[in-house]
Amino acid sequence: MRQKNRPNNFHYLLHSAALIEKSLATKLAPLGLGPRQARVIDALDRMGPSSQVNLARECGITAASMSTMTSRLITAGYINCVTDAVEARRNTLSLSSRGLDLLNDIKKTWNEVDDDIKKLIGAEKTKSLTNLARELRNELGGNTPGANQQQKTK
Repeated sequence: MRQKNRPNNFHYLLHSAALIEKSLATKLAPLGLGPRQARVIDALDRMGPSSQVNLARECGITAASMSTMTSRLITAGYINCVTDAVEARRNTLSLSSRGLDLLNDIKKTWNEVDDDIKKLIGAEKTKSLTNLARELRNELGGNTPGANQQQKTK
């Protein structure tokens, strides 16, 4: 007898994440950004000037994906790219003044998504969901970009 098709627990997480990302993408569209590009801008703000390789590592994506994203952000004028004086193959990325200005709009948009979630499931459930999601992310080896650097400087 065939077992009834029942979604695994993680399907709810995947579907919820996809729906939240879709909402975020819609809200970021007027800024000309996607969710991952916004995350890169935030990461550079947290980390300060960084190599593309380090930025990719901190964001948990491939260097090739990071190269595509940063290339678009450099072209748009949100990121500065300076060739290292000692190692010509290495570039240092940093936020431009336009990128810093955009950061405020990104954070405002993220707060809107947070508020949407609170309206849907309530403040207490949102707090619990956030704590559980952070715990799961950490246990899976993820982190907030720049968090390791901040701990080293304390």
